[in-house]
Amino acid sequence: MSTFMTAASREGKKINDVVFSAGAAARAAIEQYGKEKVVNATVGCYGDDDENVACLPVVEKVYRSLPMSDFITYAPPVGLETYRHDVIDATFEDQRPEGYTAAVATAGGTGAVHIAITNYSEVGDKVLTTDWRWAVYDNLCAEVGRQLATFAMLDDTRSFNIESFSSSVAAILQEQDSILIMLNTPANNPTGFALSDRDWDEVLDVCRFHEKKGKRITILVDIAYIAYAGEKNEVRSFMKKFSNLPEHIFVLFAYSMSKAFTLYGQRAGALVGLSSSQDVIREFEEAGKYSARTSWSNVNRAAMTLLSVIRRDPVLLKELEAEETGFFRTICDRAAIFMEEAKACELNVIPYKAGFFISVPTTVSAAACEKLHDDLIFAAPLARGIRLGVCSIPAYKMSGVAGKIKKALEAVNG
Repeated sequence: MSTFMTAASREGKKINDVVFSAGAAARAAIEQYGKEKVVNATVGCYGDDDENVACLPVVEKVYRSLPMSDFITYAPPVGLETYRHDVIDATFEDQRPEGYTAAVATAGGTGAVHIAITNYSEVGDKVLTTDWRWAVYDNLCAEVGRQLATFAMLDDTRSFNIESFSSSVAAILQEQDSILIMLNTPANNPTGFALSDRDWDEVLDVCRFHEKKGKRITILVDIAYIAYAGEKNEVRSFMKKFSNLPEHIFVLFAYSMSKAFTLYGQRAGALVGLSSSQDVIREFEEAGKYSARTSWSNVNRAAMTLLSVIRRDPVLLKELEAEETGFFRTICDRAAIFMEEAKACELNVIPYKAGFFISVPTTVSAAACEKLHDDLIFAAPLARGIRLGVCSIPAYKMSGVAGKIKKALEAVNG
């Protein structure tokens, strides 16, 4: 007979992380066959052409120059004042919308999503996001007693499915007085898809319609991968659309230093709030501070200092942007090889705009990924398809991958 000590509500809580399991299988294959023969498409960090996790050179230079006091001294729960100011600038660049803004430092982008769910949905509520999503969204909702509901991200024309979005929002707001909507764009994980400016117009029209009926709507834009989605102001053009929204439409942004500054392990990010109401922003700051203090107390002071040092020095900022552009172009070159070969062999792929990942839709992802092991290709089997980390596969290994995925799918589908 088994013995249980957790609270009844916690029994059976576990995460089945298929990405890390696939990564473990890839590492075992590398040990057996050698790195040159294995394609490890499970890694979600930028890798150089030698497949080592890479850091932006200017980030390493500045980080190593910081005094020890920045590594050992507590930071305020809400974050350093300079950081909170500078991370708002980093979020919007030259596309800052009109309205009141504030930021709360978080333990990475994950922490930002966590406190958004905690503070802007009720226990038992449904939180809405796309069906193609980062799987941890489900766990973040379940951890605090929320339910994750999804709508179809794409319609039959492979465009953003505004009809599914609209009907899903309406259905949830028949049951709830408020809703939190999470949209991971641009450079969606796991697909590389992005909403267009027109898509955002339609999303906001839906939100305004329900706000006029007395509903409260919060939109969380997860911009974790925005640094590698294109020219910094072009990919932020949609942000200006959030200017002067009705006070019961609140917009949040989940910002991550993990990707933008290649500081994955330092766990620094921010939740940025934007509202036409100063009262809403004051409330946001207090709620965020409370959540931060009771979740992680405070985040990495050195990482916050680094962002401000770079953002406030024109020479360092220029270096950062040039190096990010170099990484971005490398990822684009890798993705282009895959997408061209996918088109040539008629492999169905979710429309890819930019970002770390490409996804192939299938209902047999686990079996297909297992079959790919025969070719020493290791990818992540997700609920809706196969995810490839093009951020970490060198170009010389990318050629032929699309065709082998096509072959694996044909084999498992009979």
